[in-house]
Amino acid sequence: MFGRIMAVVVAVIVLLTSVLSGLGLYTLTSRQTAIRQENLRAEAREIAYLASLYSGGSSTYTLGTSLFSGSAQNTVALKHLRWKAAQVYDEYGAYIAIVDRSGQVMDNMAVTYEKNPDFAKTLNGKDIYEALLTIIGGDEISIRRQVDGDWYFTVGVPFVSGGLVRGAVFIQTPAQEIEVRAGTLLLPVLGVVLGFCILAGGALLLYLRRILHPISVLSGAAKAMSEGNFSVRAPEGKATCPEIAELSASFNTMAEKLSQLEESRREFVANVSHELRSPITAISGYVEGMRDGTIGQEDYPQYLTIVSDETTRLKNLIGDLLKLSRLEKADATLNKTNFDICELLSRVLLHRTGDLEAKKMDVECDFAPEPCMVNADESRIEQVAVNLLDNAIKFTPDGGVIRMSVRVNQGICTVIVQDNGVGISPEDRPHVFERFYTADKAHTSGKGTGLGLSICQRIMEMHGQKITLMDTGDEAGAAFAFTLDCAK
Repeated sequence: MFGRIMAVVVAVIVLLTSVLSGLGLYTLTSRQTAIRQENLRAEAREIAYLASLYSGGSSTYTLGTSLFSGSAQNTVALKHLRWKAAQVYDEYGAYIAIVDRSGQVMDNMAVTYEKNPDFAKTLNGKDIYEALLTIIGGDEISIRRQVDGDWYFTVGVPFVSGGLVRGAVFIQTPAQEIEVRAGTLLLPVLGVVLGFCILAGGALLLYLRRILHPISVLSGAAKAMSEGNFSVRAPEGKATCPEIAELSASFNTMAEKLSQLEESRREFVANVSHELRSPITAISGYVEGMRDGTIGQEDYPQYLTIVSDETTRLKNLIGDLLKLSRLEKADATLNKTNFDICELLSRVLLHRTGDLEAKKMDVECDFAPEPCMVNADESRIEQVAVNLLDNAIKFTPDGGVIRMSVRVNQGICTVIVQDNGVGISPEDRPHVFERFYTADKAHTSGKGTGLGLSICQRIMEMHGQKITLMDTGDEAGAAFAFTLDCAK
């Protein structure tokens, strides 16, 4: 992952450098051009001023003998003018020409002509005349033009003598001169930009590495977990950003829950295997004993009763396992209706009349005389009531008492089933809702499947309600309570 990201960062650096370099070249070229043109205009103004001094402000403004006349003037102004023309040529490689209002060349600065006679041809009469139309009005010009496939910059300023515009001073230089200088200036800028991009990219890579390292660790932990290793954990030390630290903590929480779930699954499988094996072993042993004669025929009724009981136990266990499996399915649904919880409890008691009479047990019912309507899945709640009543009957000695009560408070109905039987020891109380858990912590010992309370708890969870083991204080026995929403 880091290699791919590094490749992307490098590509971004190259692209960014290219873009910035292009923008830099364009900006520098434009800026250098503007500066170059302004400098040339300043030089043209100085030459125009010197020319006006040479002419003395006279209406006769011929600058003396031009280059074409073959003579020379030796005044201070003319010398200064020639010196200035040479300086401009040396610095800018420029051609200089002074023209009158008609476009005729008054002087083309011999020094520049001598050094580059072909350059003079680039400033033709047509160009001069068109530029004069603007310059005579007192304006300056600055243009970029092409001559014979080459590009040139030309500036022009008015030549004023005696308070009148007598003509113009033109300075022309190759455009390549300016562009080359801009390219030269770009090199250090490009170096700075490239250096900055490299430093920024390096810093970004280091930062990304710090971020991606814990993510890579998380990825490895997730892969290990997918292969069944639920003991793996992600480091929760100080992370680069809080989000990654929070992600690591969430991952470890999930891993812990999955580990607990896996442990529960293994324990469940082991318990199921044991609970299934016990009745099957008993049934198989007694049947084999009757087949091979170990058990005499006179004892058949006794052992057939045991086989029948173990068969019933096995059937009940399988039935409870199926119930629990259906309840824990993701698509398990409830069919909620409004019904009278007191009427349901009375119906459950009626169905257990035979068992209660067999153990000579009394039932005390604390129900309101009027109906207590609740909103729930009636068949599921009946399962809960049956399981709680069966447990009370099973673990209460003969002649004991079972109390069933219904309380309503702020829209919540609470059902309590209490007995005065053997009760539940303090060490067993936290585990009563665990699958297959009984007083011996592992097995049902023939008294049930060990799944009844787990089924009750799951049903209440589906309703968004709770079932709890109540504290009976000094009273003997056990008391369970579950809540329901009252019907609106």
